[in-house]
Amino acid sequence: MNHLIPLLTLLISVCCHSQDKRVTEKVDVLFIGNSLTYYHDMPEILQEMVNETHPNIDIEHSTFPGMSLSGHLDNIIESRTENGISTRIKKEGEKTETEIKIAEKDWDFVILQEGTVRLLIPEVRKYKVESAISEIRNRLLNPECKFVLFKTWPSKKEYPKQYCYSKWAINHSLENDKYCSPEIKNLEQEIKLINKSYDSVAEKYGLILSDNGNKFHEVLTEYPFIDVYDDDIHPNKYGAFLNACIFYQILTGKKASELNYTGKIEPDTANLLKKIAE
Repeated sequence: MNHLIPLLTLLISVCCHSQDKRVTEKVDVLFIGNSLTYYHDMPEILQEMVNETHPNIDIEHSTFPGMSLSGHLDNIIESRTENGISTRIKKEGEKTETEIKIAEKDWDFVILQEGTVRLLIPEVRKYKVESAISEIRNRLLNPECKFVLFKTWPSKKEYPKQYCYSKWAINHSLENDKYCSPEIKNLEQEIKLINKSYDSVAEKYGLILSDNGNKFHEVLTEYPFIDVYDDDIHPNKYGAFLNACIFYQILTGKKASELNYTGKIEPDTANLLKKIAE
């Protein structure tokens, strides 16, 4: 029995040391996306959440209005206004702002956010979204980096609806002039299509898949008194808070409901959104 005491002490010490190391070692997180990510300062809200329990986690983002993942690799930003950006295709030898950002650090987490519509059109998903994801992954310096696919949500545009791209916006070698999503007749069909599209990409590339789209759907159907939309597609302050709760859980492995932080929204609503995020 006496021989077991030093062994138990050693095991407890190793366990505690491992937990302390996980909470104290710096963790660098990069969001790559557009306004669906940065609306209402979601990355900053997330930083304040992790500061409460994991101050070692540092959140950064490379996000620009209307920019696709392929645009992050191909487009040079020439000018900016409050409402948008003007871009051009990069020339040989040039690097985009996101390419420079990717090379800055050995990122531990990279969270990839694409416009929902681009996942719903199979040809856009294949030639644009998947190719960009593959290229971004190949550029990361840290072989242990974890990649998260930010699953976005249905738009509030009226049904029926359908989204189309010309072949010139996808791949010039395609035969048809136009490629479209299925015609979407209701919310349930749309969330199923979103899930199917995102699930296929996450499985193909071994990505961690966030649950933001399903949580927005849950609010729409079960908590209609909470409006999480700023317009037809962008999150408002409640939607941004919900998104931050979801990513807090992915990054820390802890429940958002255990946080004291409520941000700039009503505490009762904040606490309900934390529970929904679980």
